[in-house]
Amino acid sequence: MSTMIRSLQTIAFITILSTMSPSLAMAEISPKEKLNSSIRSNSIAQNPNTQAGDTLINQQAYILGPGDEIQLTMFGQPNLFTTNYRVLVDGTVSLPLIGRVLVKGRSIGIAEREIAKRYIRFYRRPFITIVLVDARVVTLAISGEVRHPGTYPVESPTQIPTVTQLIQLAGGASQSADISQIKVRRPQENGKEQFISVNLLQLLQEGDLSQNLQLRDKDTVIIPTTTTVDFSNALLIRNASFSSDRSEPINIAIIGEVYRPGPHTIRPGSADVQEAGTLGNAKAASTELPTVTQAIQTAGGIKPEADIRQVKVIRRPHNGNPQEIIVNLWELLKAGDLSQDIALQAGDTIVVPKAVGLSAAELTELSTISFAPATIDVNVVGEVKRPGIIKIQPNTPLNTAMLAAGGFDDRRANKSKVKLIRLNPDGTVTQREIKIDLEQPLNEENNPALRNNDVVVVGRSGLTKVGDNLRNILAPITSSFGIFRILF
Repeated sequence: MSTMIRSLQTIAFITILSTMSPSLAMAEISPKEKLNSSIRSNSIAQNPNTQAGDTLINQQAYILGPGDEIQLTMFGQPNLFTTNYRVLVDGTVSLPLIGRVLVKGRSIGIAEREIAKRYIRFYRRPFITIVLVDARVVTLAISGEVRHPGTYPVESPTQIPTVTQLIQLAGGASQSADISQIKVRRPQENGKEQFISVNLLQLLQEGDLSQNLQLRDKDTVIIPTTTTVDFSNALLIRNASFSSDRSEPINIAIIGEVYRPGPHTIRPGSADVQEAGTLGNAKAASTELPTVTQAIQTAGGIKPEADIRQVKVIRRPHNGNPQEIIVNLWELLKAGDLSQDIALQAGDTIVVPKAVGLSAAELTELSTISFAPATIDVNVVGEVKRPGIIKIQPNTPLNTAMLAAGGFDDRRANKSKVKLIRLNPDGTVTQREIKIDLEQPLNEENNPALRNNDVVVVGRSGLTKVGDNLRNILAPITSSFGIFRILF
């Protein structure tokens, strides 16, 4: 009984003291209440001074700094903090009873504990809660292999960007980026700098979200240039959400064994080459980055003797050191290796060399690939049934072209040989006689593959020449007899 009376007296005594002086008031809660209070919602709707539906910055990641506006509450003392507080230029906030407290460079959780320590002089077991009401302008920087390097101020962010979000903000990582060796440079309070390694390739391959680092104010993201192209991960990197912006056209150059060499503007989507010597037409829109084969299609397609095993892409990264990437498009055709059809970036130059010693089978196969023109123009003149320009598939044999022109004129044609006239890339003209054998397979001597703008001349037979010459000689005489008949 006496124990119960002493307990009641103690409670009454504390109650009286708490009403007399705030310095002896208790700001204590039960362990269960502490646990529930410490699990803060990420919804800013809990704060009556902010817009409902906005989301708070991650309380653990956000570092306070000058310009931040915060709201403080102490459990059991609703009237202690009557307004929001702005972090001053010197990194402090001025609070009731305890004056200025340094919060710059500290997370919200650490700032809560530091302020609570200051209030121990006035309250027993004070429990402080800080909510970020209005974040300051956060400045981030990014350099290296991105589309638009530079500084990016983020005004009143509801969430400070992660590494991948900043890369997206900067237009995406270029195709020269080494995303496995990214560095984040972070300034420290002591004036030194901390360097944090980030491997976004590990994020793509294994889904390791820890690599997508939450950034802080004044962080700088540095994306280095890759020294070699990783063909095994090329498709994975190309399709990453933080790769280069795919909606904009890019300017590239293409030279060598294509029908329309020179500078070209490549737009997202595929191209279709109908006729040799004409530019490829847009065939279908796409969200994919332009590739080597699309550039070749846009440039009119490959010529018959293109060496697609040694296509070279010359790339000029941001560090100024040109890179040479060898692309084997034959592997794309034979093994379906899509990684060989690498994505392009602005400023790339594609070199398509001339092949040596292609077999007849290879020539035939090259004529059917998607980045070759659908048709070439060959002019068959002379003693055929349908002389004129015919449209045939690239690398079509001479015999097939003759049949496309209706075949020999049986009464007049010299069926033993034809003349092939070819305009060379250097502007010279070559002319050769070819012995015709319609039974011959594709070969350079008797049944060569034709090229765009070749001219095939089918001459007259000896008997036809004699008959035509006699006709020309006798023409004036027959004309005179005709006039004589009219007059007499």
